[in-house]
Amino acid sequence: MKSILALLTLLMLVTISCQTKESAPATGTEQSAVQPAEGGQSIVQDDVSTPNVVKVAMGSKDHTTLVKAVQAAELVDALSNNGPFTVFAPTDAAFAQLSAGTLDELLKPEKKTDLQNILQYHVYVGVLNTDLMKDGQKLNMVNLDDAVIHVKDGKYMINDANIVATVKASNGVVHVIDKVLLPPAKK
Repeated sequence: MKSILALLTLLMLVTISCQTKESAPATGTEQSAVQPAEGGQSIVQDDVSTPNVVKVAMGSKDHTTLVKAVQAAELVDALSNNGPFTVFAPTDAAFAQLSAGTLDELLKPEKKTDLQNILQYHVYVGVLNTDLMKDGQKLNMVNLDDAVIHVKDGKYMINDANIVATVKASNGVVHVIDKVLLPPAKK
C-alpha cells in the first residue's frame, strides 16, 4: 500500500515538474512542438467504454456534492487513472447529514488537505465486490486509516454507513453509501 502511494506521489511530482518547466525560446530553426492539452486522464473523451469511478459519480444525480468535493480536493485525475479502486461514494443526502457549515468549510481552498484526507478515507486500492466482503474485515484506505466492513443478514456496511447500491466501473467499483465516512481522530 505504501509503495502504491509512493508511486502515485512520484508520478504526481513528475507530472507537476513537467508542467512547470519552461521551454527555451525558439530560434527559428527548430520545429514547433505540439503542446498537449492541460489536464490528466480525466480529460480523455470516451463515450463508448465503461465509465471510470469519477465518471460514474459524475453521471449520478445523487452524487453532485461528492463530485464537487473531489474537484475541490483536486483528486479527479488520480481517481481517473487505472486503479483499481473501490470507492465508497456518499450520496448528496449523506453529505446533508453533516453538521451545518461543515461541507462549506471543507470546500474552502485552505481546507484542501482536510478534504483530501476525508475523501481518501472513502477509497480502497483494489476491487472489493460485496461477495468478497467479510464481517469484521479491515480495509486500509488510501489515507492509511482503517475502515471496517460489517455484514449481517445479507446487508453490507462500512463503518456505520450502509452500502445501498454497487456500480461497476472501468477502473474499479463504486459502492453507494448513505453516510459520509469520517477518518478516526489522530492520536
